[in-house]
Amino acid sequence: MSETAETRGGGERSWRRLAVTTVAGVAAPLVLAVAGAASPAAAMAAALCVGAVGVGVSILARAVRTQPAPPPIDSPRASGPFAAVIDQLPDPLLLIEGGERDEPASRRFLFANAAARDLLRIQRPSGPLTTAIRAPEVLDAVEEALYERRPGHAVYELRGVQDRVWQARTLPLTQAGANGLLAVLWLRDETEIRRIERTRADFLANASHELRTPLASLSGFIDTLRGHAREDPAARERFLTIMPGQAERMRRLIDDLMSLSRIELGEHIPPAGIIDLALVTPDVLDALAPVAAERCVTFEASLPPPGVALAVADRDQIMQVVQNLAENAVKYTPLGGKVTVEVTAGLGLPAAVTPAAGLAAYFSLLTPDHALGRTYAAIRVRDFGAGIARSSLPRLTERFYRVEGQKARANPGTGLGLAIVKHIVNRHRGGLLVESGPDEGSMFTAYFPMAPALQVSDP
Repeated sequence: MSETAETRGGGERSWRRLAVTTVAGVAAPLVLAVAGAASPAAAMAAALCVGAVGVGVSILARAVRTQPAPPPIDSPRASGPFAAVIDQLPDPLLLIEGGERDEPASRRFLFANAAARDLLRIQRPSGPLTTAIRAPEVLDAVEEALYERRPGHAVYELRGVQDRVWQARTLPLTQAGANGLLAVLWLRDETEIRRIERTRADFLANASHELRTPLASLSGFIDTLRGHAREDPAARERFLTIMPGQAERMRRLIDDLMSLSRIELGEHIPPAGIIDLALVTPDVLDALAPVAAERCVTFEASLPPPGVALAVADRDQIMQVVQNLAENAVKYTPLGGKVTVEVTAGLGLPAAVTPAAGLAAYFSLLTPDHALGRTYAAIRVRDFGAGIARSSLPRLTERFYRVEGQKARANPGTGLGLAIVKHIVNRHRGGLLVESGPDEGSMFTAYFPMAPALQVSDP
């Protein structure tokens, strides 16, 4: 056999071994996913992924018979049929090569599939590992796989307006690369699992805490009616008048807690519909007209023509935002006063976060991530009441927080309205701004990304 043929045969065998080794590393976590899947559908999806990897091996085995070596990697999709199979896996996956252990800069990723490139914003086919991921706990898990030759795992958290939680697993490969040992880094999204657990715990904690007071009141009234007030018509009438109010308070608490829980569960899933804010807002104000009439409060609305303020949004949730903001404004507006509601469109981020009312203090309660270049439509709701102290502005969206001095008002609310607004706006990848001044009232601005066809440059 000629030297060229021997070299070619050795290259083929080397790539076959690398392919089989890589598949073993990739298939292992997928098999674990099949075994631990939360549903038959998830198990089937993981099983199909394992099958797809097997097909990739067969394709590569046939391909190397006619190729002495893989083509040079000059793009994320240039590594042959096997890489194309891995590229379609739904979980982020990276092939990592380690150089000298005492040289952290020698760790490189040789391949990242489409999910990894999207998550880690990888712009090139290979490069230093620290340019893709910098979390120390994940890098430690990679070192375990590369140099201690055992699987590693870590929790990888991406902080931001939209928090994400990933389970990172690393697996050593027996095949060595050109410059060192090889390992696979596999990321599995556990955001929804963590969110469900946290929502359940928060709901139980909040419900038990906030329902304790009205339940105690009702129990006390019942005991009194059974005792010395049994034959006292005046006391009985007074207690029976108070009890429905406490029961209604519990109903509103439960409704708001359930609403908040539902919104939090789907907060990581952006809406896909398109609505006209100029048409949604009047519907909400019409529904609130009887509530405003009880306090002799009037609404003054400033709306653009239909078709201008088109936002990517969920109609029901946007109506809930407008309703909560408008109800709060009515509640804190003096008798006979007014509430202004304005809808504007075509705002760049600098314009959306700029105070519009000129009041003494303002605070951004929520600012969207990666928002430069987007265009927003805004809903601004202003009351002309006592205003909110500057020190209280950052806490307005906390659950059950009520501004000092406003707790004694009749029908004070559940303290969840603005928390609900914030989570809805966050799901829409929008922002929330508050402005306030002593005896000048307050203005809340909620802004949402506009439909792509109406995107314009930032002012």
